Amino acid sequence: MKKPNHLIEEKSPYLQQHAYNPVEWYPWSDKAFEKAKNEDKPIFLSIGYSTCHWCHVMEKESFEDEEVAELMNNAFVNIKVDREERPDIDNIYMTVCQMITGSGGWPLTIIMTPDKKPFFAGTYYPKSGRYDRAGLMEIIPKIIEYWNQRRGDVDDTANEIIKSLNKNSDENIFLELPDDVFEKAFNEFRRRFDPEYGGFGTVPKFPTPHNLYFLFRYWKHTKDNFALQMALKTLDGMRLGGIYDHIGKGFHRYSTDQEWLVPHFEKMLYDQALIAQAFIEAYIITKDEFYKQTVNDVLYYVLSDMTSLEGGFYSAEDADSEGIEGKFYLWRTEDLKEVLTNDEYKTFTMLYNTSEQGNWVDQFHNENMNTNIPHLKDRTTEVPQHILDKLFLEREKRIHPHKDDKIITDWNGLMISTFANAYRITKNEKHLEAGENAIDFIFKKLSKENKLLHRYRDGEAVIDAFIDDYIFLAKALIDLYETTFNYDYINKAVNLIEQALEKFWDNQGGGFYFTSNNSDELIVRQKEIYDGAVPSANSVALIVLSKLFLLTGDTKYYEKADFLSKAFSSQIGNYPAGYTQFLCGLYLVLGSGNEIVIVDGGDASKYTEYLNENYNPSNTIIVLKEDNKPENFSTFKLIDNKTTVYICKNFQCNMPVNNFEDFQKLMG
Repeated sequence: MKKPNHLIEEKSPYLQQHAYNPVEWYPWSDKAFEKAKNEDKPIFLSIGYSTCHWCHVMEKESFEDEEVAELMNNAFVNIKVDREERPDIDNIYMTVCQMITGSGGWPLTIIMTPDKKPFFAGTYYPKSGRYDRAGLMEIIPKIIEYWNQRRGDVDDTANEIIKSLNKNSDENIFLELPDDVFEKAFNEFRRRFDPEYGGFGTVPKFPTPHNLYFLFRYWKHTKDNFALQMALKTLDGMRLGGIYDHIGKGFHRYSTDQEWLVPHFEKMLYDQALIAQAFIEAYIITKDEFYKQTVNDVLYYVLSDMTSLEGGFYSAEDADSEGIEGKFYLWRTEDLKEVLTNDEYKTFTMLYNTSEQGNWVDQFHNENMNTNIPHLKDRTTEVPQHILDKLFLEREKRIHPHKDDKIITDWNGLMISTFANAYRITKNEKHLEAGENAIDFIFKKLSKENKLLHRYRDGEAVIDAFIDDYIFLAKALIDLYETTFNYDYINKAVNLIEQALEKFWDNQGGGFYFTSNNSDELIVRQKEIYDGAVPSANSVALIVLSKLFLLTGDTKYYEKADFLSKAFSSQIGNYPAGYTQFLCGLYLVLGSGNEIVIVDGGDASKYTEYLNENYNPSNTIIVLKEDNKPENFSTFKLIDNKTTVYICKNFQCNMPVNNFEDFQKLMG
């Protein structure tokens, strides 16, 4: 019987996966660092997450191997970290890896001193070297020799890395962003656009939906139709390709090829939230039912597969099942023929492009896999639903991929925003209910003594929240307000932002730190601004602060948004295409939308429906009841007891209107 290591008491599904490795893993803890100091050993830090394919591969090849484990246990104190539980740790050491090697990824491998200073970094390592990649059996002895015989060089290297980290973290230069910052980003996307399949660049292709949000806004402000065409072509390519699960709905993580055909099969909650939001915006712009149906399908998947009985949303589903990536999702011809009639099989294989020999090649092993990834070439026809239902029921009999059922506050915030925004176009009560249930769950289970927490699983809420948790949740509350017009949501958002400003705001340099001013001691306190797979909190904060200024009238929020817009100007000015969520927020800071205050005389919904049907994401909508108005909106009144609308922009309001046709004319 296998003996457990020090991870056995942890709630993280990722740490539990490693709890019976022969490697003597510790969680990130004082106990581990004290042991390293007492024994004068370096620390082997391994960071990953439970649905990471190459994390599974490295575990099987290396961490489950007795020979490797013996070497690691003798040489190091070994620490495992779930990056989704501790993004603060991951952010720092991923930056180190990118600085040292020029790239990064998971599993992330760091060797560091007992005082947390890194001096070696990499990603996946097999047991023994292959494919020009060194193995742990070769690397570890060299590291230990370096540690024992050249300690001065180790310390010098580690200190240089820390110096570089601190320099990057403090590099705020206050400048006005150049006038052409939006155009510069647009031109970069135009240069990298793939006109045949959509998306940007070649291989691999990531969804990065905030790039599409930016292109939609650029189109809205400039009327440049090519921006809109690039965004819609990309959404079409993703929805038709194998990156979309045509049988069970929802999007896989990214495409390993140019055609969006062969995905990395894991499904992340944040991808469902962010991608569905892009389809919501596409529908509002085009009124194309294809986009609305995609929103409905993705949210159906989230409600069916990723929602807890308590109302929170789970984190992810694995790429692997039975040790094979994608096995759950792939179809052999004989599988299809076993389930479908001859006519159904012909229809399905014609439309979803399956074949006897399989329709994809495993590029890593360079071999045909004799399996099929269902995908469409165009969207003129789709298979009758009863065929997809048959295949879905058959697939349900298979061994499912592992589900990471921890509930993370920031990702839930993203999902709540999408459910709230989706309700405005779908009118599906389940969508609004899901968003409201999840926000209630978070305030019930992940908020204690006016303090927000980051992770909930198996009845346990732990880890002080990071800035992403505060900002994404505040954004979700604002989106719920602009859907329901329940001002309690704004009061809660204000409370969160006040906490965030107190705990995370940099009064000197501007912007929000990732960790609070009383968080665990790490080697550097970072600020995130780059909009990667998930937008940065500082980018989303531009939207939140700008909206709160309009929704409360408190100029402090406008001043903070203005300060924030300048704090990262040097990085953003150099390469604005890497900060597209920030650019979306910048449109708000620059006052490109209207503040529309509606005093409800009984038919306010007619006005809000009109606003929801017309694309202008920079607008902020406020609905007031005559007898229950926040104090700062007391001057807005009904005229002749009819619904009255005040349209304001850049600190001034037009004359109020109380006639729907006049309102439509004013809105253009």
